[in-house]
Amino acid sequence: MTSTILEQEIREQPLVIERLLETENDHVAQICEDLRGRFNYILIAARGTSDNAARYAQYLLGSFNKLPVALATPSLFTTYGTPPDLQGALVMGISQSGRSPDIISVVEEGRRQGRPALVITNDPNSPLADAANHVIDLVAGPERAVAATKTYTSSLAALALVSAHLAKNSEIHAQILRLPGFIRQVIDTTFPALQRVERYRYMGHCVVIGRGFNYATAFEISLKIKELTQTIAEPYSSADFLHGPIAMIKKGFPVLVIAPSGSVLDDMRELYERLLDLKAELLLISDQDALLDKANLPLRLPAGMPEWLSPVVAVVPGQLFSFALASSRGLSPDKPEGIHKVTETW
Repeated sequence: MTSTILEQEIREQPLVIERLLETENDHVAQICEDLRGRFNYILIAARGTSDNAARYAQYLLGSFNKLPVALATPSLFTTYGTPPDLQGALVMGISQSGRSPDIISVVEEGRRQGRPALVITNDPNSPLADAANHVIDLVAGPERAVAATKTYTSSLAALALVSAHLAKNSEIHAQILRLPGFIRQVIDTTFPALQRVERYRYMGHCVVIGRGFNYATAFEISLKIKELTQTIAEPYSSADFLHGPIAMIKKGFPVLVIAPSGSVLDDMRELYERLLDLKAELLLISDQDALLDKANLPLRLPAGMPEWLSPVVAVVPGQLFSFALASSRGLSPDKPEGIHKVTETW
């Protein structure tokens, strides 16, 4: 594989998160002080990759901050013109470009109703940023590849900072500072495994399974597989997968499982053993040696990583797998057919 813009941007991610932590930490702390006591739930407007960051926020802010987090339905604000009552909400917009009209409309309506609005974006001069009270800059630099990578992981890291500062929790803040090192390690360990991706060159479909904090990771990896490789890739939680979709699994059916150490590991291990019995083709992202040894394609995570931060790291092997599979098929990882870098929806 020759070096591409996408590969360069995947490799940039540790530096991007280091820069975010250095430049935005104090700013995020100030934002959280200003917002404290002014809301009792969070409504997030996002699309695509940013929507997957919002799924992470549901677990993160629910777990550490005891805050209900809802995902907005932008069509109510645009197509139907019937926005809900946002009393008690902190309205949050997450968007790499900050230019999608439907996301902007949710934030603008929040301001119209007198609610505080916080935006996470890679363009602090965007229309979305102009609509908000507070803006967190992802400082990811230009993301030239169409598929988002560094803006996704920096969005997760920004949300982690928000959670830590809202909770005034120095312990989890200290754990966030370890993220760049974890990502460097997983990049180094994943690249040698990419030589085996040729095995999946003719794969036409697969499922991607995570749970808990990594429910978001399942969605984001499946999105990258779809965008970059033109493969039908469906995301599931392990619980939902057992409620019917497991009937799809026959011998050789590809299943990518995300199973880091943590509270959901026993559940993921039980599903994994069942998939082994069904003779599925297993791709595994994990730090568990006993599970990795049984995988057709093992993708190792660093040991000692807190489960709540694992989505920032566990997505990287999925990015690299998608990049390598696209390359093996002769597809452009930088400019996938049929999609654009900035997608504006109403």
